[in-house]
Parts: sequence; C-alpha cells; structure tokens
Amino acid sequence: MGRTDSLAKLAWAYGLHLARRRLTRPKSQLPALIAMYKASGIRPLTPAERELHPRLIGCINCGLCALAAGRLGKTRLPELASSYMRLYARLADASSDLEGDEADLEAASAACPVGLPLADVAAVVRRLAAG
Repeated sequence: MGRTDSLAKLAWAYGLHLARRRLTRPKSQLPALIAMYKASGIRPLTPAERELHPRLIGCINCGLCALAAGRLGKTRLPELASSYMRLYARLADASSDLEGDEADLEAASAACPVGLPLADVAAVVRRLAAG
C-alpha cells in the first residue's frame, strides 16, 4: 500500500510539473547568466564570432605560425591562437601584445596546416579583452 501511494503521489506531482511547464512562459535566464559571469571577465560571443567559432578552435599548437611570422610581443602565436579559450583574466596580457604591426598574421595563417584565421582570432581576443 505504501509503495503504491508513493508512486501515485509521484505521478501526480510529475503531471502537475508538466502542466505548469506547458501553461507558463519560461523566463529568459540569459541576463542573470551574463551578470553572474561578468565579474569573472567572461563575455558572450557575438553572433558573427559564434559562426566563426568552429574555425577558431582548430589550432593544434604546432608552432608553424610562429616560424612564419615570428613572435608578437610576449605572446607566442600558438598561444594567441588558443588564448581566447583560456583563462579570461589573462586575455588582456595577450591582447596588449597585439598592438602594432610587428607580426604578419596573414603569413602565419598561410603557414597554418589547419587554416586558422589568426587575424579573426586576434580580433576576438581584442574585443573580449577590452570588455
């Protein structure tokens, strides 16, 4: 008797849960999520960056781009290629090294075996670091 009552109560509660889900409009949790991560420096990608994302994450850290274009400030180009996926608090360090015209990002992209668009990666890093 106890088990049957428990199962009936569970079924009733689940039925109410499903009815509430269908009748109430869900509230967007995006503003709360962005506010929660803003203090950590995590920012959402723009729609254009989301579209580029599959191409931006292909870096295999081989270092060929660094051989083609040299070093950029304190940041080695292989570190730049995957820097936007790392700790956001350190993005400003990588971004500050992108100022100026020392490295040839087009030559580095041409040497990349996976065809990583380093100029686009640098733009994403600059935007995320700037806030």
